[in-house]
Amino acid sequence: MAEPVGSFPGPDAIPDTYRRQAMRWDTDRARSFFEKGWLLRATEGLAPGAQALDLGCGAGEPIASWLIAQGYALTGADVADEMLALARDRFPQAEWIRADMRTLSLGRQFDLIVAWDSFFHLSPAAQRQMFPIFARHLSPGGRLLFTSGPAAGEAWGRVGEEAVYHASLAAGEYASLLTDNGLNLRGYLAEDADCDRHSVWLAQRGF
Repeated sequence: MAEPVGSFPGPDAIPDTYRRQAMRWDTDRARSFFEKGWLLRATEGLAPGAQALDLGCGAGEPIASWLIAQGYALTGADVADEMLALARDRFPQAEWIRADMRTLSLGRQFDLIVAWDSFFHLSPAAQRQMFPIFARHLSPGGRLLFTSGPAAGEAWGRVGEEAVYHASLAAGEYASLLTDNGLNLRGYLAEDADCDRHSVWLAQRGF
């Protein structure tokens, strides 16, 4: 259930919130690895050495660490330097960069982009603008894995002691945005019971 907008922070507060709450977020982050099934689908057939981008990587666990363990060349991007410091200490073999996904322009392409529990912190308008950015950063045949809400709307969760903004478009709009940007839908499930009730999307850039 959404809370009144006037009394809760919007999407522009996300970077500072995660900077302040990095240690608490890392402590509280679930590591049961319920994401694994979708990651296996997203990486099926990818050879070791494939280029992977964890967009909103946080402190690098559990998703970035798993991708590194599979032998992928991992780039992690996050808006919070405090998160990146934790990830860099744990996995110095990977590349860690400070970036706001809304203005992402890395000048290279990836075989896999994962935006797990990060993309949904953007406003609806910013989410719409992300799909050309995703497409530009995917190599031909590259895969995109992201989470959303189960229906259109706004909501607020918590990170540590602070409220954080979430938003979602309707499923039909996400499907249209994927198609309009040359991304073919490969899988979608709302509130996946085997994935901690996450709503998950898997797409692939057309050849």
